[in-house]
Amino acid sequence: MATTLIETGTVFEREIAFSRTLGIVTRQELAVLERKRVAIAGLGGVGGSHLLTLTRLGIGRFHLAEFDKFGLENFNRQTGANLSTLGRPKLDVMEEAARQINPELHIRRFPEGLTRENIDEFLEGVDIYVDGLDFFAFEMRERVFRACYEKGIPALTAGPLGMGAAVLIFLPGKMSFDQYINWKRTDCDLTKAIKFLVGVAPSLPHRHALVDRSYVNLHARRGPSTPMGCELCAGFAGAEVLKILLKRGNVRAVPHALHFDAYLNRFYSHCIPFGNRNPVQRLKIAVVKRTLGRQRA
Repeated sequence: MATTLIETGTVFEREIAFSRTLGIVTRQELAVLERKRVAIAGLGGVGGSHLLTLTRLGIGRFHLAEFDKFGLENFNRQTGANLSTLGRPKLDVMEEAARQINPELHIRRFPEGLTRENIDEFLEGVDIYVDGLDFFAFEMRERVFRACYEKGIPALTAGPLGMGAAVLIFLPGKMSFDQYINWKRTDCDLTKAIKFLVGVAPSLPHRHALVDRSYVNLHARRGPSTPMGCELCAGFAGAEVLKILLKRGNVRAVPHALHFDAYLNRFYSHCIPFGNRNPVQRLKIAVVKRTLGRQRA
């Protein structure tokens, strides 16, 4: 049994630390998870929660990309944000938090964040990519999902929407991110934001929790968020990561879109043939565009 002596004098024993997961996974599966490598780009509200959830699940290796620092505006939802971490790099804070759970983690750091230059290195040897990028990081999200598809790496994105979480899963050989979201070179950022939003959450149930819609402004790249949404994302995505890495359970990849809204107590599972090229999706995108156009006016 592997042990590590911690600075406090306590002995870290992996088999004990993650023993309460047994029954949900076997001992053999727990050993498999220890050898798996997960890439996470972005360690803010969603990405930070992903890291800690997957660390507690027993994942032993990570590639982590993040360039930002914690600010006061992060306090409402980001697990690493508190008075002691103000102004500190998110990558440093979240790595420390993960190592407090498992000091034996293998972590490869990308403190410059995810870039065109390091994307291949970031995905080298990775078993799955879990998206934690900012909602409006259109270029890098498109690039990383395309790279995953070309390299045969499973990838997923989980969006914290209101008091719920929406998940899209992209598997090798299935529909790609490009095919599903259908961003075009001529699309402006607003159109890309709407396509991504409608693609992730076709029913848009989170709109029912809004009490003041003036705080939603895709033109200004601004929208409300909750800690519940971020934590639900981590739990939702964590279950899918487990199934993909251990090759068991039902994984509903795109064109399926999955969404649980805790405010409405409802789960949505949509199958959308052709993704955003689907006529119904195209109509929804047009309606949202008109609505936002009136809001801006």
